[in-house]
Amino acid sequence: MTNGTVAGSTSPPEKPDGIFSAVEDIDRAIVAALTEDGRLSYTDLAERVGLSVSAVHQRVRRLEQRGVIRGYTAKVAYDAIELPLAAFVAIRPFDPSQPDDAPERLAHIPEIESCYSVAGDDFYLLLVRVAGPADLERVLQEIRTAANVTHRTTVVLSTPYEGRAPKINDRSSTAG
Repeated sequence: MTNGTVAGSTSPPEKPDGIFSAVEDIDRAIVAALTEDGRLSYTDLAERVGLSVSAVHQRVRRLEQRGVIRGYTAKVAYDAIELPLAAFVAIRPFDPSQPDDAPERLAHIPEIESCYSVAGDDFYLLLVRVAGPADLERVLQEIRTAANVTHRTTVVLSTPYEGRAPKINDRSSTAG
């Protein structure tokens, strides 16, 4: 955000499963607006949600402190920064009785953008971004070695959309 935003939270976030149950409708509107454009000024955000600038500033600060808003990121044109190849790597341990610590074992690999715990045959789904096939091959070897896992890789051919803002319902539309 511009106009003096607080970049991060110093308070521990609330438990993720209870965050939105206590979020008021006006806070949901703030979160929805910021997921569409995280660089909105407090003035523009206040105009969108119908509050004063100081009230919006206080609410955003509280949402950050509670862990509802975890931070602000830039949407990047990966081709422009020479990371045009994206792949999803589904992993599972060679030995399912081994400790489930793959995320910790893989955290040092910067090419892994995201790590999702998933249901189904695989244990985790990784989003990897690299410059080309040789780099992907190197990262896959690093993943296998670091986490002692087998993998199945799907290379992304194109990305019609990603990082879309989620639909955030107000409570009145979900009640009943």
